[in-house]
This record gives sequence, C-alpha cells and structure tokens, in this order.
Amino acid sequence: MASKMLTFVDTARRMPDKRDVGERREDFGEIYQEYTQEGAAEQAGRCSQCGIPYCQVHCPVQNNIPDWLMLTAEGRLEEAYEVSQATNNFPEICGRICPQDRLCEGNCVIEQSAHGNVTIGSIEKYITDTAWEKGWVKPRLPQSDRGQSVGVIGGGPGGLAAAEQLRAKGYEVTVYDRYDRMGGLMIYGIPNFKLEKDVVERRTRLIADAGVSYVENCEIGRDVTMAELRERHDAVLIATGVYQARDIKVPGAGLGNVFPAMTYLTASNRKGLGDEVPDFDDGTLDADGKNVVVIGGGDTAMDCVRTAVRQGAKSVKCLYRRDRENMPGSMREVRNAEEEDVEFVWLSQPEAFLGDDVVTAVRAHRMRLGLPDSSGRQAPEKIEKSSFTLDADIVLKALGFDPEDLPTLFGEPDLPVTKWGTVRIDYRTMMTALDGVFAAGDIVRGASLVVWAIRDGRDAAEQIDTWLRVKAENENAAAGEMVAAE
Repeated sequence: MASKMLTFVDTARRMPDKRDVGERREDFGEIYQEYTQEGAAEQAGRCSQCGIPYCQVHCPVQNNIPDWLMLTAEGRLEEAYEVSQATNNFPEICGRICPQDRLCEGNCVIEQSAHGNVTIGSIEKYITDTAWEKGWVKPRLPQSDRGQSVGVIGGGPGGLAAAEQLRAKGYEVTVYDRYDRMGGLMIYGIPNFKLEKDVVERRTRLIADAGVSYVENCEIGRDVTMAELRERHDAVLIATGVYQARDIKVPGAGLGNVFPAMTYLTASNRKGLGDEVPDFDDGTLDADGKNVVVIGGGDTAMDCVRTAVRQGAKSVKCLYRRDRENMPGSMREVRNAEEEDVEFVWLSQPEAFLGDDVVTAVRAHRMRLGLPDSSGRQAPEKIEKSSFTLDADIVLKALGFDPEDLPTLFGEPDLPVTKWGTVRIDYRTMMTALDGVFAAGDIVRGASLVVWAIRDGRDAAEQIDTWLRVKAENENAAAGEMVAAE
C-alpha cells in the first residue's frame, strides 16, 4: 500500500474552492474550481483503503474508487484515469453531477468515524479533466467488426453508454434521438453551473469518433417506425428516459406562466447554447425581475431555483411539502441554493394558483409530518386553516417525471409496459416481449440518476452482445446445414 494513504487523521477534508457567491450568481459557469495536482493528491491520500470499500459498493457503476484514489495520491494520474474509465463511460460528468453525498461519499468509512469523507466526486472530475487536457482520452475502437448492427433509441446517458460499449465489441451502432443534439438531459435538463455543455459535447464527439452514428431530430413512430428499426438492425435498445412531467391538480393550474420544469430549463440551456428561443427572448421563460415559485424538492427543483437566480429573478422561493431532512434532492445543492439567496418554504403545499389570465400568486397551506407511508417516509398532512399567499410571476412545477405512452408513440401496441407505464423487460436478459428489442435506463426503472442510466446501459450492452452472439451462431449453423443438405 502506498505510504501516502491513510492521512485522514492529520489531513482535513477540503473540497475545491467555490467561486464567490456574488460572482457566480451573475453567470452560468460551474461554481467549483479545480484542484491543483497537490490538492487532489492530498485529498486522495485521506482514503483508508478499506478491506470492504463501501464507497464502491454504493456506486451504481461499481467504480474502483480506492484504486484510483491511491494512484492519484501517488501522482500516477494516467493510470488513475484508466481505472476510472474502465467502469464508467462518463467519469467527468458523474464527478460533477452525481449526488455523492448519498452514494459513494455518503458511505465513506472515515465519514462514519467523524473525520469527514474523501472528496471522491471532485477527485474523479480532476482525474478525467486532466486526462482530456493531456490527450489521454481516446475513442474506444473495436479490434474487429462483427457484421451485426444495433439501433439505440435515445441519446441520453443510458443510450450512449450502451452504444459505446457495443461499438467497442465490434457492432455497428446507430443512435436515434428526437432532439437536435445528443446528450438528453445532460444537454437540455442540467444547467451549466453544474455541467458545462462543452463537457458533454466533447464526450459525444468521442463516441462518434469511435464509429457510432447519430441520427438527430428523429422521432420513432413519426420519422421511422419501430418495425422499420427492427428490420434495419439485428437488435434494438429502447433508452428514451422519461420526459412526461407530473402535474398538480389545483385550481388555476391552467393559468399562463405556470410551466413544467423542463420547459423552463430547456429554454435556458438552449439560450446558453446559442439557439434562438422565442419564448425566452420575449420574456415569457426569462425570470429576470420576476417573483419565481418552484414546486418540488428534488434535484430538478434545485436546478430551477438556481437558474432563476442567475437570470436575475426578483425573488426565488421553493415550496416543498416535507422538511429539509426528508428532501429527496442533494443536500449539497440545497446548501448551494441557500448561499445564492433562494428561500425554502418547508412543509408547504400549493392549494391554488391565483390570477386572471396569468398567475399572480400561489396560495398554499402548511403541512406536518404524520405516520410513515408505504415507502417508509413520514406522510405529509395538511394543517387546517393555515393558508398563506406568495407573490408569483412564474410558477415552475418540478414534481418528477413519468414515462410517455411508448406503445402509442412508437406505433407498436405489442410493446409491453407495466402499470406505471415503464417498459416491461425480463430482468435476466433485459429483453422485452418483442424478440431482439431490449430496454434500459429510466424507461425501465422510472426517473432516476444519470449514473444509474449509465449502469443500465452498460448492462444492456452485455445482454445484447450475448444474444447477438447466440443469434449469429444459430444462423451460421443453419447456413451450414443448408449447404450440407445441398
């Protein structure tokens, strides 16, 4: 074991410095600065090199975290990058946006001993950013082509992870996406202050350089049918994610300036990418000078409130029906939002949106936490006669996402779905009831994290590879029998 490790007793935990709050409120640049090489090595050296690495156990992609921490502490960064990218198709992205506080870092053993966790995510980001700067990141080219093709529906993290894995195994891979850029929510859903778009774009270019083909602005069921895709490819993977915004049924929900979170975030991200966005340019989706109320308590709600701050909102309030301790979003993001003067209105739930044609206020009532519900969380209960009103020029609904009706959307009524609308698969093979059609990511598990989509995409690639190899063997055997019969 390296002599530089186990320094957590003498070395304090230290994240990379944040930019000044006043400065970062004025732009969309990432808020965390980079480690120096010395700083990254020092923080990596705090790792205790556990016999049972709980950080790795609680990482969805099973990153070999202790190994690349040790290599970083020893200054062997190229090797650290090779270990990191071996299990993760997007290490620099996960280093930026994963909720490490409830995954790897939240289960760090030295955190449990009150010494403060190892800053795993920031070190992962540093390793991969350095690898890009040094030219160590290369396309994963196949050693040989297998002569079979796979169509992937969805250019988000799950679809792209599967595409890269399959291409490295020698398959011809084409990714179809309804939008004009690859990346899914990484491009249009997550703001630049968490994930700058050139970070995503350089990764999608790398996957294209490996030979993966992209077909953008292509909607399955409109531009090409599912039957045509199955005819065109030896296997098809559905990795669309879930985009249908959950709604709230209260009086006034149909008023103007009440928007789903993704409508708002997509407009802001497109503007940052240099696109023409008429609804933003005319002020409709621009929070500048307005009172903004966001409904919800997850990471999407945090993205909305922090975007509104940067657009120059007059006030930004987040209404959540539970308390801080029961909030589903990252606590790190909550703290960042509070630093940026977002006001959290805990234990509150909207009962009506007020206004004539457009919303002018939100009437809400206070809540208290009662007995645990079926999920084990305390169920919120309304406190009678506790109504209050908040001024609102824009209301953003960040209540989560459900699957779209894919059998109808794809024109494929035989595609099986669960009672929740997610695609039904055999979890041993990840195949649907349609022969050669697989599914992975949020469209199977429901709305979840980018890192889980990556894991699912990688797993799907393995199952598709197994199925296609058996298919090829059977076809070759059948062809041999025909030749012998002749």
